[in-house]
Amino acid sequence: MSAAPAPGPRDVKQQQPQAQPPEEPKPKPVLIFDDPLDQQSADDTDRGWGERPSAGSGAADLARFLDEKPPHHI
Repeated sequence: MSAAPAPGPRDVKQQQPQAQPPEEPKPKPVLIFDDPLDQQSADDTDRGWGERPSAGSGAADLARFLDEKPPHHI
């Protein structure tokens, strides 16, 4: 018999986790105390409702009429 201990899990070298660079702290969210009703939303404009800017020419009006004509007016 030998006096040496039997090999087992405590004899296996454990791998050390690699040192990771320190993470930068995340910036804290900024609180804004402005009144949101003071700002104009997209729905407050004609463009927000899908309107095109007026070109003022007859050709642009005709093109818009033809684009927006209902299907039963062909």
